[in-house]
Amino acid sequence: MAESEREERPERPVEEDGTALLFSSLGRQIKALREAAGLSQKELATATHCGESLISAMERGVRTPQPEFLLLAEPVVDARGVLKAAIPDVEKALAKARVRHPDWFRDFAGEEAKAVALHYYENQAIPGLLQTPEYARAVFTQRRPLLDEQTIEKRLVDRLSRQDVFERWPAPTMTFVLEESVLLRPIGGRAVHERQLRRLLEAGRLRTVELQIMPLGCEEHPSLDGTFTLLTPKGRGQVAYTESYGHPRLITDQDEVRVFSERYGMMRGQALAPRESLALIEKLLGER
Repeated sequence: MAESEREERPERPVEEDGTALLFSSLGRQIKALREAAGLSQKELATATHCGESLISAMERGVRTPQPEFLLLAEPVVDARGVLKAAIPDVEKALAKARVRHPDWFRDFAGEEAKAVALHYYENQAIPGLLQTPEYARAVFTQRRPLLDEQTIEKRLVDRLSRQDVFERWPAPTMTFVLEESVLLRPIGGRAVHERQLRRLLEAGRLRTVELQIMPLGCEEHPSLDGTFTLLTPKGRGQVAYTESYGHPRLITDQDEVRVFSERYGMMRGQALAPRESLALIEKLLGER
């Protein structure tokens, strides 16, 4: 499945549900309250039991402030009810977000959000769950035919909101197999590419994530006909998702799913081990 294609069909405009504007405005409020309280992003992150990068993303409006975070942050920044008052609107917006994806993507988005295991194989671009905001924007900006700025902004928010899966606990099992060529393609320019590689290192070092690179020198390959995703919904059997040129398939037939599962297992056996994969990324960054 090509992440650059997955969210590219026509959707409702940003102004119709106002979700992006809500999170952007709320992010600015969080930043203003934090600065008024004399706190750094790191200090607020520590006080609310989350990552500093998440605070930064919420303040920039590219990650969704969860109701639980707003409750924890309220007394820390002395918000005097401002953040708590926003919770009903946030809950409504989150409910909309669960169904605002286009029909062709909605089934997968719903399964991904609640899956207990997620496995991604990608050979064209960094998977959306691992993309930085700058990289994701470059992907959408380069899409042909061109997207207007409002559509780009909405799809950026939608894509980055999927990364909330990293904040879930208990966390799902997550693995990624990326072709080495993906690491060599500087989408968005050298600076964007470097930040994206550092994001891969950050994600690959999480206890809940295993990231592997399929080297270009590998002489055998069981999935030359395209990318795919495997996920396991809670209490149900594994399913597969594929997409080619805008034609998505959510596959539930267990005989078909087994084929993709076997391919994925073979690729993991052929790819570099997680530790070796991170070492390769560090080498590309000049850190080894």
